[in-house]
Amino acid sequence: MQVNITPYVDGSPSRIILSEPTGSTAEVRLYGGQVVSWKNERREELLFMSSKALWKPPKAVRGGVPICFPQFSNFGPLEQHGFARNRLWSLDNSPSPLPPANNQSTVDLILKSTDEDLKAWPHRFELRLRISLSAGKLTFIPHVRNSDNKPFSFSFALKNYLSVSDISEVRVEGLETLDYLDNMLERERYTEQADAITFDGEIDRAYLSTPTKIAIIDHEKKRTFVLRKEGMPDAVVWNPWDKKSKALPDLGDEDYKTMLCLDSAVIETPIVLKPFEEWKGRQELSTVSSSYCSGQLDPQKVIRGFI
Repeated sequence: MQVNITPYVDGSPSRIILSEPTGSTAEVRLYGGQVVSWKNERREELLFMSSKALWKPPKAVRGGVPICFPQFSNFGPLEQHGFARNRLWSLDNSPSPLPPANNQSTVDLILKSTDEDLKAWPHRFELRLRISLSAGKLTFIPHVRNSDNKPFSFSFALKNYLSVSDISEVRVEGLETLDYLDNMLERERYTEQADAITFDGEIDRAYLSTPTKIAIIDHEKKRTFVLRKEGMPDAVVWNPWDKKSKALPDLGDEDYKTMLCLDSAVIETPIVLKPFEEWKGRQELSTVSSSYCSGQLDPQKVIRGFI
């Protein structure tokens, strides 16, 4: 297990490369506390990165796994998806209450409220994030502490930009029959009627009270992403399709074809922390090879195989 740190010119850390014995790697950017690459042992990139991504602050990088805190989307007084993805994080040398990361390729990061943040969101906090890499698996453990003398509430999301072969050949299993808020229709509430979510146009939905495991099946690559999560009951599904892609300056016109956002989130019921209380979540992304059965995948077998 290796952790390599690349410094800025001034010697402070800029990015961390995690690697493990089978050959998989993950790259973590200190600006935004953001994973921007995750490659498997065959050096295949598993996360999507926009062909027009802007890598200079203060713009967040479109791709990888941005951190949305203390607000998700535009539903609140702050900038879209909050400010955590637009701040410089630090290495956390005392990641209490998590145990030491022995024999793992792990990095612990921390973001604390600044005077600038307090002007926009007047609450003192500590946001810690542990990122761990192992064979076929990338794990995130976010941890928020209220270090103020008054309560506050927040929303949170890990926005997972997944790399897919062709969005029209992808299906998502595990969200059927659930209620969702349609962000394209003023957050109106609906119930999912389809047996699986497939894609033939723009989608932006927040599914509520979702299961702890969701499968994203990529037929063309014969690969399934399995998303496991705890403490984040909601899941956001987003693909901008062609018209929206052309309207976004940091997204290539054709990029929507090879990406899918499936986010672990806390949206409908924000987390409320009393003074000095703490909240912890967990997300695990893993991959498994999928095979065809009479021309179709059996996603339930895929999901059951991970229980």
